[in-house]
Amino acid sequence: MIDLALIQTWQRQAVAVLRVVVAETRGSTPREAGAFMLVTETAQTGTIGGGALEWESLMRARQILRGEAGREENRFVLGPQANQCCGGVVVIRYEPVFDLDAELRALDAQRQAWPVLSVFGAGHVGRALMQAAVLLPISLRWIDQRADEFGTVPHGVSVCVTDDWEHEIVRLRPGDGILVMTHSHRLDAMIVAMALERDDLAYVGLIGSRSKRKRFEAGFRDIGLPQTKIDRLVCPVGAQGLGDKRPQIIAAFVAAELAARLVCHPG
Repeated sequence: MIDLALIQTWQRQAVAVLRVVVAETRGSTPREAGAFMLVTETAQTGTIGGGALEWESLMRARQILRGEAGREENRFVLGPQANQCCGGVVVIRYEPVFDLDAELRALDAQRQAWPVLSVFGAGHVGRALMQAAVLLPISLRWIDQRADEFGTVPHGVSVCVTDDWEHEIVRLRPGDGILVMTHSHRLDAMIVAMALERDDLAYVGLIGSRSKRKRFEAGFRDIGLPQTKIDRLVCPVGAQGLGDKRPQIIAAFVAAELAARLVCHPG
């Protein structure tokens, strides 16, 4: 992802910036058309796929910034001659960035469109999850009524100290998600039940075992939730973790699950 703080530093330093864009693709390629990185003579943020393609494009961009090369597009055939074996074709375009304010506004607008994940619970798994999930293109909202439980909050995570969980569910947009891992099973049940009442959330996750799910399902049926709504519950979360209960392992598998549910195939 693009580092907005780094761009703000470039803005203060008034350095020259070049956008290196994947303009066209054909066949198997490391990144899709439209992927880009921002480059100065000494730094970069973003990626066009790594490997020889990115390295050569980075070197060419810096030659352009130093006035040693023109801004003609480059065409890469990703075969043995390029020291990559993807087999596709990529066209790289080099665009000067004249207005970093506009760049920041555009990037911020993109981030505003990211799905929101509201995580209820700041316990040990919640803390581990934030370290993993902050790397994803998801807006993270971390909610707990206990202000002293959050510990070190990763940059970019929005913390909300409140017990008004109902408002937090109401404010979610269609396509957003929730993950529930509070200190109270009763609170877990109330939050999940309200979330399942909605038909437009892309992810409703609950930490816990299969036996916990069975107990919760029975309770949801008792209060009149239809099975079609109950079936949307993801519990256990990160189930492919093969039963490893270390918080960091759970967090890694849950982050992969979130990417699949909210980013790669939203809704």
